[in-house]
Amino acid sequence: MPSLLPDEPELEQIHTRDYETKVYRVSDDELLVRGVVSDRKPPGLYVVDDPDELEVHQMIVELRVAYPSLEITKASVVFESHPHANCPMIAADYEKLVGLSIARGFLRKTKDLFGGASGCTHTNALIQAMAPAIVQSTWSIRIKEQMESGIRRSELSREERESRARMNRNTCHLWSESGERYKRYTEGSLEGEVLIPVVERLKKLGREDDPHWG
Repeated sequence: MPSLLPDEPELEQIHTRDYETKVYRVSDDELLVRGVVSDRKPPGLYVVDDPDELEVHQMIVELRVAYPSLEITKASVVFESHPHANCPMIAADYEKLVGLSIARGFLRKTKDLFGGASGCTHTNALIQAMAPAIVQSTWSIRIKEQMESGIRRSELSREERESRARMNRNTCHLWSESGERYKRYTEGSLEGEVLIPVVERLKKLGREDDPHWG
Protein backbone atom coordinates (compact mmCIF):
# COMPACT_ATOMS: atom_id res chain seq x y z
CA MET A 1 0.00 0.00 0.00
CA PRO A 2 1.49 3.37 -0.97
CA SER A 3 1.90 6.17 1.52
CA LEU A 4 -1.34 7.89 2.50
CA LEU A 5 0.50 11.19 2.80
CA PRO A 6 1.22 13.37 -0.24
CA ASP A 7 4.74 14.05 -1.43
CA GLU A 8 5.98 17.58 -0.72
CA PRO A 9 8.84 17.98 -3.22
CA GLU A 10 9.30 21.66 -2.36
CA LEU A 11 10.03 20.77 1.28
CA GLU A 12 13.00 18.98 2.82
CA GLN A 13 11.85 15.69 4.33
CA ILE A 14 13.93 14.88 7.39
CA HIS A 15 12.28 11.79 8.93
CA THR A 16 9.74 9.05 8.20
CA ARG A 17 8.00 6.83 10.75
CA ASP A 18 5.61 4.05 9.71
CA TYR A 19 3.39 1.77 11.77
CA GLU A 20 1.66 -1.37 10.53
CA THR A 21 -0.51 -3.87 12.36
CA LYS A 22 -2.15 -7.04 11.06
CA VAL A 23 -4.57 -9.19 13.04
CA TYR A 24 -5.31 -12.81 12.11
CA ARG A 25 -7.91 -15.16 13.54
CA VAL A 26 -6.15 -18.48 13.98
CA SER A 27 -9.04 -20.25 15.73
CA ASP A 28 -12.42 -19.51 17.26
CA ASP A 29 -10.74 -18.40 20.48
CA GLU A 30 -7.35 -17.02 19.47
CA LEU A 31 -5.92 -14.09 17.49
CA LEU A 32 -2.41 -13.63 16.13
CA VAL A 33 -1.35 -9.99 16.06
CA ARG A 34 1.79 -8.64 14.40
CA GLY A 35 2.91 -5.03 14.49
CA VAL A 36 5.96 -3.16 13.23
CA VAL A 37 7.34 0.35 13.60
CA SER A 38 10.02 1.71 11.29
CA ASP A 39 12.01 4.95 11.52
CA ARG A 40 13.99 6.04 8.47
CA LYS A 41 16.36 8.90 7.80
CA PRO A 42 16.59 10.54 4.35
CA PRO A 43 19.25 9.49 1.83
CA GLY A 44 22.69 10.93 2.45
CA LEU A 45 22.01 12.22 5.98
CA TYR A 46 24.28 9.80 7.84
CA VAL A 47 26.13 8.28 4.89
CA VAL A 48 27.24 10.82 2.29
CA ASP A 49 26.08 10.06 -1.27
CA ASP A 50 23.97 7.10 -0.12
CA PRO A 51 20.95 7.04 -2.50
CA ASP A 52 18.68 5.15 -0.10
CA GLU A 53 16.93 5.90 3.18
CA LEU A 54 18.63 4.60 6.31
CA GLU A 55 16.44 2.63 8.72
CA VAL A 56 17.47 3.32 12.32
CA HIS A 57 14.59 1.58 14.12
CA GLN A 58 12.51 -1.45 13.27
CA MET A 59 10.76 -3.17 16.15
CA ILE A 60 8.38 -6.08 15.59
CA VAL A 61 5.84 -7.14 18.20
CA GLU A 62 3.98 -10.45 17.95
CA LEU A 63 1.11 -11.28 20.29
CA ARG A 64 -1.20 -14.21 20.82
CA VAL A 65 -4.51 -12.93 22.14
CA ALA A 66 -7.42 -14.93 23.53
CA TYR A 67 -10.83 -14.15 22.06
CA PRO A 68 -13.20 -12.76 23.21
CA SER A 69 -11.44 -11.88 26.50
CA LEU A 70 -8.58 -10.18 24.58
CA GLU A 71 -6.10 -11.46 27.16
CA ILE A 72 -2.53 -11.67 25.90
CA THR A 73 -1.28 -15.25 26.19
CA LYS A 74 2.09 -14.87 24.46
CA ALA A 75 4.29 -11.89 23.59
CA SER A 76 7.57 -11.45 21.79
CA VAL A 77 9.57 -8.47 20.54
CA VAL A 78 12.29 -8.50 17.90
CA PHE A 79 14.66 -5.59 17.21
CA GLU A 80 15.43 -5.83 13.49
CA SER A 81 17.09 -2.40 13.21
CA HIS A 82 18.47 -0.51 16.19
CA PRO A 83 21.06 2.21 16.71
CA HIS A 84 22.99 0.71 19.65
CA ALA A 85 24.26 -2.76 20.47
CA ASN A 86 22.45 -2.97 23.80
CA CYS A 87 19.02 -1.91 22.49
CA PRO A 88 17.70 -5.51 22.15
CA MET A 89 18.51 -6.31 25.79
CA ILE A 90 15.08 -5.01 26.81
CA ALA A 91 13.15 -7.19 24.34
CA ALA A 92 12.59 -10.12 26.70
CA ASP A 93 11.02 -7.81 29.29
CA TYR A 94 7.97 -7.45 27.07
CA GLU A 95 6.93 -10.97 28.02
CA LYS A 96 5.38 -9.14 30.98
CA LEU A 97 2.52 -8.33 28.59
CA VAL A 98 1.27 -11.90 29.09
CA GLY A 99 -1.81 -11.88 31.27
CA LEU A 100 -2.88 -8.33 30.40
CA SER A 101 -6.19 -7.76 28.63
CA ILE A 102 -6.49 -5.31 25.73
CA ALA A 103 -9.28 -3.41 27.39
CA ARG A 104 -9.73 -0.22 29.33
CA GLY A 105 -6.65 0.49 31.36
CA PHE A 106 -4.30 -1.39 29.01
CA LEU A 107 -2.31 1.66 27.92
CA ARG A 108 -1.89 2.80 31.52
CA LYS A 109 -0.68 -0.67 32.53
CA THR A 110 1.87 -0.78 29.72
CA LYS A 111 3.17 2.64 30.72
CA ASP A 112 3.53 1.42 34.29
CA LEU A 113 5.45 -1.66 33.14
CA PHE A 114 7.62 -0.19 30.38
CA GLY A 115 7.64 3.59 30.78
CA GLY A 116 10.84 5.59 30.91
CA ALA A 117 13.96 3.59 31.67
CA SER A 118 11.92 0.38 32.03
CA GLY A 119 11.37 -0.14 28.31
CA CYS A 120 11.90 0.98 24.72
CA THR A 121 10.03 4.13 23.74
CA HIS A 122 9.56 2.94 20.14
CA THR A 123 8.24 -0.47 21.16
CA ASN A 124 5.91 1.21 23.63
CA ALA A 125 4.53 3.51 20.92
CA LEU A 126 3.97 0.49 18.67
CA ILE A 127 2.09 -1.43 21.37
CA GLN A 128 -0.10 1.60 22.01
CA ALA A 129 -0.88 1.77 18.28
CA MET A 130 -1.62 -1.97 18.10
CA ALA A 131 -4.18 -2.03 20.91
CA PRO A 132 -6.96 -0.13 19.05
CA ALA A 133 -6.36 -2.28 15.96
CA ILE A 134 -6.97 -5.41 18.04
CA VAL A 135 -10.25 -3.97 19.31
CA GLN A 136 -11.21 -3.06 15.74
CA SER A 137 -10.56 -6.66 14.69
CA THR A 138 -13.29 -7.85 17.06
CA TRP A 139 -15.80 -5.83 15.03
CA SER A 140 -14.58 -7.65 11.92
CA ILE A 141 -15.23 -10.98 13.63
CA ARG A 142 -18.73 -9.99 14.71
CA ILE A 143 -19.65 -8.68 11.26
CA LYS A 144 -18.28 -11.84 9.63
CA GLU A 145 -20.26 -14.07 12.00
CA GLN A 146 -23.34 -11.95 11.43
CA MET A 147 -23.01 -12.29 7.65
CA GLU A 148 -22.43 -16.04 7.86
CA SER A 149 -25.52 -16.48 10.04
CA GLY A 150 -27.65 -14.44 7.65
CA ILE A 151 -28.79 -12.09 10.44
CA ARG A 152 -29.47 -8.52 9.35
CA ARG A 153 -28.46 -5.68 11.61
CA SER A 154 -32.10 -4.91 12.34
CA GLU A 155 -32.46 -8.47 13.66
CA LEU A 156 -29.68 -8.27 16.25
CA SER A 157 -30.78 -8.98 19.80
CA ARG A 158 -30.69 -6.17 22.34
CA GLU A 159 -28.05 -8.16 24.23
CA GLU A 160 -25.80 -8.19 21.15
CA ARG A 161 -26.37 -4.49 20.48
CA GLU A 162 -25.50 -3.66 24.08
CA SER A 163 -22.41 -5.83 23.90
CA ARG A 164 -21.20 -4.03 20.77
CA ALA A 165 -21.97 -0.64 22.31
CA ARG A 166 -19.98 -1.49 25.44
CA MET A 167 -16.92 -2.09 23.28
CA ASN A 168 -16.99 1.56 22.22
CA ARG A 169 -18.54 3.16 25.30
CA ASN A 170 -16.84 6.47 26.16
CA THR A 171 -13.96 5.78 23.78
CA CYS A 172 -14.69 8.99 21.88
CA HIS A 173 -17.22 11.82 21.74
CA LEU A 174 -19.45 9.89 19.35
CA TRP A 175 -19.78 6.93 21.72
CA SER A 176 -20.43 8.86 24.94
CA GLU A 177 -22.76 6.73 27.06
CA SER A 178 -24.79 9.86 27.76
CA GLY A 179 -25.03 10.71 24.07
CA GLU A 180 -27.87 10.22 21.64
CA ARG A 181 -26.03 7.76 19.42
CA TYR A 182 -25.22 5.36 22.25
CA LYS A 183 -28.83 5.35 23.36
CA ARG A 184 -30.21 4.87 19.85
CA TYR A 185 -27.73 2.08 19.06
CA THR A 186 -28.64 0.03 22.13
CA GLU A 187 -32.33 0.59 21.44
CA GLY A 188 -31.92 -0.60 17.85
CA SER A 189 -33.08 2.60 16.19
CA LEU A 190 -30.01 3.01 13.94
CA GLU A 191 -30.81 0.17 11.54
CA GLY A 192 -30.92 2.51 8.56
CA GLU A 193 -27.48 3.97 9.23
CA VAL A 194 -24.67 2.51 7.12
CA LEU A 195 -20.96 3.24 7.57
CA ILE A 196 -19.91 6.07 5.25
CA PRO A 197 -16.99 4.09 3.70
CA VAL A 198 -19.43 1.23 2.93
CA VAL A 199 -21.87 3.60 1.21
CA GLU A 200 -19.10 5.21 -0.83
CA ARG A 201 -17.60 1.86 -1.82
CA LEU A 202 -20.94 0.42 -2.91
CA LYS A 203 -21.60 3.52 -5.01
CA LYS A 204 -18.21 3.17 -6.66
CA LEU A 205 -18.98 -0.47 -7.45
CA GLY A 206 -22.51 0.34 -8.64
CA ARG A 207 -23.98 -1.91 -5.95
CA GLU A 208 -26.06 0.48 -3.85
CA ASP A 209 -28.75 -2.19 -3.35
CA ASP A 210 -26.41 -4.71 -1.71
CA PRO A 211 -27.17 -5.74 1.92
CA HIS A 212 -25.58 -3.53 4.56
CA TRP A 213 -24.00 -5.56 7.34
CA GLY A 214 -21.81 -3.03 9.13
